[in-house]
Amino acid sequence: MTVQQLSEQLGLTVFGGKEGLATEITGGYTSDLLSDVMGFAAAGNVWITLQTHKNVMAIASLRELAAIILVKDFTPDTDTLEQANEEGIPILGSKEQAFELSAKIYNLIQR
Repeated sequence: MTVQQLSEQLGLTVFGGKEGLATEITGGYTSDLLSDVMGFAAAGNVWITLQTHKNVMAIASLRELAAIILVKDFTPDTDTLEQANEEGIPILGSKEQAFELSAKIYNLIQR
C-alpha cells in the first residue's frame, strides 16, 4: 500500500511532502518520544504522532520513514512543512486519536 492509498482510504489531510505519496508503506510506528522512534522505527514505516516541530523531519529522514501522520487535528509548524516539501516526506493529518488511527492503519496494511 502506498502513502497515497492510505491517505485516500482514511480520509487524511495531506499537508505537504506530496512528492512522497507514491512511497510504499512497510509498517507503522506510534510514539511521541523522538528517541524511541529514532531507535526503533523501521524504514518505510508511517509514524503516528502529535509532535509538530521540525525535529520530526530529521527523524523521518534519518529513519527513511514513508510518512508522518499527525493526530488529534494537529497541524505541522511552518518550518516542519517547508522541510517536508524539500525532502518529499509526506506529512498527513487526522482528527482521530493515535490509538484508533493505529488500529485502522494496522488493519489496512496487513491485508
